[in-house]
Amino acid sequence: MTIFTKIINGEIPSYKVAENDHFYAFLDINPLQKGHTLVVPKLAEPEADYIFDLNDDLLSEMLVFAKQVARGIKGAVECKRVGVAVIGLEVPHVHMHLIPISKEGDMSFANPKITLPAAEMDAIAHCIAEAMAQPSL
Repeated sequence: MTIFTKIINGEIPSYKVAENDHFYAFLDINPLQKGHTLVVPKLAEPEADYIFDLNDDLLSEMLVFAKQVARGIKGAVECKRVGVAVIGLEVPHVHMHLIPISKEGDMSFANPKITLPAAEMDAIAHCIAEAMAQPSL
């Protein structure tokens, strides 16, 4: 069982941003930028660890869910765009990084990670969730 499955199951706490029947989005605890969010599918065993091993329907649904989360990030965190990265080497469970960016270098995984206090992480997660609930323009 991966750390992401334990987070989905509530065995490990997280800063939840959004959830539906198939996906869970939560703040990265080692973010590159404020609002850096992970989107993971809720998978039955065995856990898929490569995004392109997902069936076409689940992959499509994941992208649509991520789009909704990205809209929330953009509404809650000052940025020009929300970048998307799928690397998948650090945890053997399909996941997508949504990272608020204002320049290309903001998404470099070689950059040092930032540390935010728990209260700020809670506030960011709440703001993203609230922004997702707002009607689209």
